[in-house]
Amino acid sequence: MRSSAIVAACFLLTAFCVSCGASHPDKRTEASSGSESPPKTASEPPASRVEDHRPVIVAFGDSLTQGVSGKSYPAFLQDLLDQNGYPYRVDNQGVSGDTTTDGLARIENVIAAKPALVILEFGGNDGLRGIPVEATKQNLADMIERLRAAKIPLVLAGITLPPNYGPDYVKPFTAIFPSLASKYKVRFLPFLLEHVYAEPNLMQPDGIHPSEAGNRIVARDVFELIQPLLHKE
Repeated sequence: MRSSAIVAACFLLTAFCVSCGASHPDKRTEASSGSESPPKTASEPPASRVEDHRPVIVAFGDSLTQGVSGKSYPAFLQDLLDQNGYPYRVDNQGVSGDTTTDGLARIENVIAAKPALVILEFGGNDGLRGIPVEATKQNLADMIERLRAAKIPLVLAGITLPPNYGPDYVKPFTAIFPSLASKYKVRFLPFLLEHVYAEPNLMQPDGIHPSEAGNRIVARDVFELIQPLLHKE
């Protein structure tokens, strides 16, 4: 890992969980004119809610997915899909502070949405809390296997750790994402924030989450990752 990337990743992970009309018409009295108000008719039912039948892409993860301020990366991803003629609806199921254990507990909500694709992003909070690498890897594997059993395609978005966690922890943690991607043959990003974490103007003041401009770039990277899996018809 480049030294600049290590420093930036260290700063990123240190506090990862911390943040985790028109005016009214005048009321006039009809009695003064000697006329009576017309009889009231039954109120019309509210306009029927238009159902969105587009296939769903679930963005599933922690605060990096949920977003903290401004538009989240899933919101920008929706813009990119619309602009490029892909008829999908992005469902943001990110929850700030979630670990892989929390994600596994919520996986049935994702499956219930019957998505056409899932973008799976967890791990940063596990790393911060020093959760054993094998437990993190197994939770992610379990999520992947449940999605596969439901015949739901997915892609994987990884995270990095700072060197102060020690090579005995950092090395196997970093290897989780390429290892799972290889085992299950899924497309993946080694680090979701690869093109934003080292640029202060692309990160929020907390140094943890992308700014709105940063999320626009993250969305572009994710769009490029998933584009081969999408259909325009």
